[in-house]
Amino acid sequence: MKFLDEAKIYVRSGDGGAGAVSFRREKFIEMGGPDGGDGGNGGDIWVEAVDGLNTLIDYRYQQHFKVRTAGHGMGRLRAGANSDDIVLKVPTGTEVYEADNETLIADLTKLGDRVRIARGGNGGFGNHYFKSATNRAPRHANPGIEGEERWIWLRLKLIADAGLLGLPNAGKSTLLAAVSAAKPKIADYPFTTLHPQLGVVKAGGNSFVLADIPGLIEGANEGVGLGTRFLGHVERCAVLLHLIDVTGDDPVKAYRIIRKELKDYGPEIEGKMEIIAFNKIDAISDKELEKKLADFKKKLKKTPILISGATGKNVDDTMKRLLTVIQADRKASRGQEARGVEIEDWHP
Repeated sequence: MKFLDEAKIYVRSGDGGAGAVSFRREKFIEMGGPDGGDGGNGGDIWVEAVDGLNTLIDYRYQQHFKVRTAGHGMGRLRAGANSDDIVLKVPTGTEVYEADNETLIADLTKLGDRVRIARGGNGGFGNHYFKSATNRAPRHANPGIEGEERWIWLRLKLIADAGLLGLPNAGKSTLLAAVSAAKPKIADYPFTTLHPQLGVVKAGGNSFVLADIPGLIEGANEGVGLGTRFLGHVERCAVLLHLIDVTGDDPVKAYRIIRKELKDYGPEIEGKMEIIAFNKIDAISDKELEKKLADFKKKLKKTPILISGATGKNVDDTMKRLLTVIQADRKASRGQEARGVEIEDWHP
């Protein structure tokens, strides 16, 4: 399945049906009076988060969604039929924005969340509605109200517990394949991963979702390489695992490049909990590893974990550390939700 995480679509809700101007004409009834029915109501357009989707690719092939006009009123007080709603199905984690792509309308983070983005127009009243003591035969009716139209943006941000960050070819996809059942493309060249991948990791009797995003390079915030658009997929993560290829020339420089791109992207990611790991330790001598580790500690005052995604060394311990942070974040989130609920006192 092709991956698409952003789409711009046009929506228009249904127009309301017009009311009817009609009079009762029946044998032996001299003055039947008005009997024009009301018009039907136009259908709404909704966006709903559903299960089984992980891409917005459907909205590449269809960008316009219009609800039909509701039925018009008829004689004998017959009302027009309402037009059906249109429900746009999107993956969980989709954000809905205005046409400016900045004003947030809704964030659908839970299964079943739905939001109405265009309300249908009401149907017009038929002439029977305007009958009064002074006007027994009104000859006018209301037209239906027009529906709403707008352009909106759909932006998918995958819901994962932990995210993998690093320069291209740092071993992110290899690690994801080693700890989960995911099967990302793995090759010895940069930008093998072109779109985010998700995998379910089992650690210590529990599980969490790990996201692998395409590698960042220097200048990504200005559009170099694949840019930073995929960083949105780790905004919801509780912790980031920053992989550094220890076989590279300068691990310190590699770390600073990624941190600069995170800072330029915004505070949503820059301030997240981070675990640093030197990857590919199986491909370097112990002496050179010690030298690079000492240099890293001296310049950055940080101590990375030493792992190998290919051989599995220290990988399980790293996953358990991620799980510990994720569980603490889940507990804190539940506490905030509990504090936000007002519990009324019971009275007999």
